[in-house]
Amino acid sequence: MLIRQNDDILPSEITPPEIYRERRRFMQGMGALAAGAALGGTPDAQAGARLAGVRASAYRLDEEKTPYKDVTRYNNFYEFGTGKSDPAENAASLKTRPWTVTVEGEVGKPGVYDIDTLLKLAPLEERVYRMRCVEGWSMVIPWVGFPLRELVRRAAPTGNARYVEFVTLHDAKQMPGQRARVLDWPYVEGLRMDEAMHPLTLLAVGLYGEVLPNQNGAPIRLVVPWKYGFKSAKSIVKIRFVEKQPLTAWMKAAPQEYGFYSNVNPQVDHPRWSQAKERRIGEFFKRDTLMFNGYVAQVAQLYSGMDLQKFF
Repeated sequence: MLIRQNDDILPSEITPPEIYRERRRFMQGMGALAAGAALGGTPDAQAGARLAGVRASAYRLDEEKTPYKDVTRYNNFYEFGTGKSDPAENAASLKTRPWTVTVEGEVGKPGVYDIDTLLKLAPLEERVYRMRCVEGWSMVIPWVGFPLRELVRRAAPTGNARYVEFVTLHDAKQMPGQRARVLDWPYVEGLRMDEAMHPLTLLAVGLYGEVLPNQNGAPIRLVVPWKYGFKSAKSIVKIRFVEKQPLTAWMKAAPQEYGFYSNVNPQVDHPRWSQAKERRIGEFFKRDTLMFNGYVAQVAQLYSGMDLQKFF
């Protein structure tokens, strides 16, 4: 099947998400749909299955959502390849059940959480967030998940826990992109503790009200809407609470281009291109990039007094 990048897609060709998903459900069969209607109800819950009990959130944008088709077919997930269509083409090899997330480090309550147990920590919410890629394109995505701070609180961090480190799955059999040395696998990301505790920071398990597709980071991923998209670690298997700032995957690969904070800042250019403009997927003209991706009122206080040219 030929999967074209978004630049080749005409607006008239974009299938509405409702029609697209219904077609997928029909092909999967009504039996599979019924078995996977609630996440955790089956050991092989699949993308396309509706998530039960999702409540609306106050964190919603009054902006047009990026079509489901583009969200799931035009993205970065280097574990499955560096092309924008590679994740959708290659991610079927990822097995998301069984799945565990280990919580360890400077915490009073370390543990290993089965994904279905983890999902019972807090009610699932739908949150519509802007997401901006460091390459200059952006989307508006209705994520489903729960605040990371719910997990942080249950882990009971010690006074030495200043940062949270996220480690993603390292398995080249399931993730063929890891056979290439694009990055030093596994993928590692990190947040400062106050960033992790911020109410906008989400552990996502779905989008558009459905189970998260493999190519979008199933079964659980980080979403930090005021930072560039690469900051949102996908397919997480380990969460560590540490005293020292983690060396993230992109900092290790290209420290002159990717800093630890990775906040969307139109005044700080990438060494190879400007960050002042962005192209919303589905739009022809570029728009101005907003400071902190438009979340200034919510997060600017986290960086009060910091030199954001130095701490980029």
